Amino acid sequence: MNKLILIFVFLTSFCFGQQMSFIYEVSYRLNHKTPDVFTTKTMILDFVDKQSIFRESMDRKSDSLKLNNAFPMLSSGFENQFYIKKDFSNHKISKIITNGQFCYLLPIDETMQWKISSEKKKIGIYNSQKAVVTYGNREWTAWFSNDIPINEGPYIFSGLPGLIISITDRSGDYKFDLVQVKKSASLFNARTKPILIDWNKYDQLAKSYYDNPNAEMEQKIRNAKKVVMQDAHGNVIDIDFRQMNKEEQDNIRNNNNPIELNHQIIYKQ
Repeated sequence: MNKLILIFVFLTSFCFGQQMSFIYEVSYRLNHKTPDVFTTKTMILDFVDKQSIFRESMDRKSDSLKLNNAFPMLSSGFENQFYIKKDFSNHKISKIITNGQFCYLLPIDETMQWKISSEKKKIGIYNSQKAVVTYGNREWTAWFSNDIPINEGPYIFSGLPGLIISITDRSGDYKFDLVQVKKSASLFNARTKPILIDWNKYDQLAKSYYDNPNAEMEQKIRNAKKVVMQDAHGNVIDIDFRQMNKEEQDNIRNNNNPIELNHQIIYKQ
């Protein structure tokens, strides 16, 4: 009886409020050289009426800081960013790429061609059903639940008759698991004036960043009248940008396993 009351209250909140946050644990493999090593992060899907934002918890905190006129921590580079905006009223899904002071909007035009299976199972407290889809040259298996009557999910995934509780690609490189549901106050929509790009421009920008990953820092130091860098003990140290760039370039090449394999960038050695 208590469970039925809880379900009724939960469904009522969707009908009249529709301001929810869905917290996912996301595990992903950055490369296949160390196949047993995964990065695990908490990511949040904020859903308000017909719009949503999916992002890492740190990006959500940065957006909140920006809206409160505080200095946010911003991402750099172009790989492994998960910031997604969905506008269901206009049928738009966009990926937001943040590289330092610049913010870009990359429309996702692919349509999700879901194939719903009759296979069902229980995941935690949720009655779930299987569905498969191909996106980014990866085959994905999702488990959705109409216990939560919203056709949403993590990252770009949506369009099923219920919330996606879990989704993973066939290779096991990426896995999104719902771990918590709670009421949300707002979307914290802080990245409102991004520069529109397409995948070709994305490729150009990523390669340009790769050629000189520390260009922005180097320019700031050159523009400063006097900059002294010190280590933890107060000793003055020289900045070796050539070495810093090499280390960052190695990191980019060695961790180049994006969700969208069809848009994987081939970086020069």
